[in-house]
Amino acid sequence: MIWIMAVMPVVLLVLGFPIFLILLATSAILVLFVMGVPATQLHITMFGSVDKFALIAVPFFLFAGELMGRGGMSKRIVECVLAAAGRIRGSLGITTVGACTIFGALSGSGPATVAALGRLLYVPLRKAGYGERFSNGLLTSSGGIAVIIPPSIAMILYGAAAEQSVALLFVAGIIPGLLIAAMLGGYVYVYAARRGIREGQAFNAATFFRAIRDGIWALGMPVIVLGGIYAGIVSPTEAAGIACVYAIIVTRYVYRDIDWRGIWNVAVDSMYLTAQVLIIVAAAGVFSWLLTVSGLPQGLVAWIGGLQLAPWMVLLAVNLLLLLVGCFLDPNSAILVLTPLLLPVMLAIGVDPIHFGIIMTVNLAIGMFTPPFGLNIFVAQAMFKTPIKEIYVGLLPFIALNLVALMLVTYLPGLSLWLTRYAG
Repeated sequence: MIWIMAVMPVVLLVLGFPIFLILLATSAILVLFVMGVPATQLHITMFGSVDKFALIAVPFFLFAGELMGRGGMSKRIVECVLAAAGRIRGSLGITTVGACTIFGALSGSGPATVAALGRLLYVPLRKAGYGERFSNGLLTSSGGIAVIIPPSIAMILYGAAAEQSVALLFVAGIIPGLLIAAMLGGYVYVYAARRGIREGQAFNAATFFRAIRDGIWALGMPVIVLGGIYAGIVSPTEAAGIACVYAIIVTRYVYRDIDWRGIWNVAVDSMYLTAQVLIIVAAAGVFSWLLTVSGLPQGLVAWIGGLQLAPWMVLLAVNLLLLLVGCFLDPNSAILVLTPLLLPVMLAIGVDPIHFGIIMTVNLAIGMFTPPFGLNIFVAQAMFKTPIKEIYVGLLPFIALNLVALMLVTYLPGLSLWLTRYAG
């Protein structure tokens, strides 16, 4: 049974089958031909996997993020950050990182962040003197922050799979997300200083306040949503619903950048995205149930315990596994498949489940822009028409920076857990 669960998904993945079909086909064969369990168990487990209150937030946040990306909010966010940066070294590059961080708090999607801000910033970056490789690498990697900074779809799915508080996961993701943004911003500053790049205009208070006035409605989204969650006024799911209403009002009646037909089109696209996510949730639920029934997680815990490895070595091995998986699977699929397998191992060595959720999220966020199959890479290649090899080379220093951040997050749990002490 275990051999089938290990080999068949790999074979189907190599053959190019979609992830939900891989999980469902493997589960169906095991249930029908190996375990002798009635086929109705597949339906029961699939529906049980999506029958979770936290998952209601997924379509809401997807819709709100898509609407804000198309409704002019991304442009106003860029203008606000650029006005604040002034003429400091690397101001446009630092603006790119800052705008990706803020937009990530609106969309929760790495590819959406690359798509929305790439249209606005790629050409200005090239004109300002940033090289092709650097510009591609900066935009592609900065989009990964959206997976970590709350609200994050990946964290919602981890919370559902691990039965942990989504609100606490959101709080725990703040410092790691800002840490990665700060490290990328620092690298941009050094790069600009070495190449003598000094773009932008001197800071002007009137320009800054004008940009803030125009962008206050866009900047208000994360304040309202995250503020409501952390203040205990609303749950993450309720906050997601509020985000949808807020996004419709702002994009339709305040900025007037989108009409009702456009909103309908966004809703249709969000419906398809939601279906893609939830069908993976349902299929992964069956696969996770089979993992538990097979005793594989318990056996893995016992095997690792028998090796008598130090906790730091186990964490290093898990990081390597997650980085490898992240190169081939999207974060949502990887979280749903691996959480039931790895969480018992982490609990056995004393790792807090909230901390492990952040470790897993950061690992898989890096996978979004790691060759060969990072989703952000394909979005960037399609938009900027840059040869894929050039994007790969440009990403190398940014991957290295993110790996340093990953080690800090992994071995300094306070980075993830410090704020959670005040969120109870």
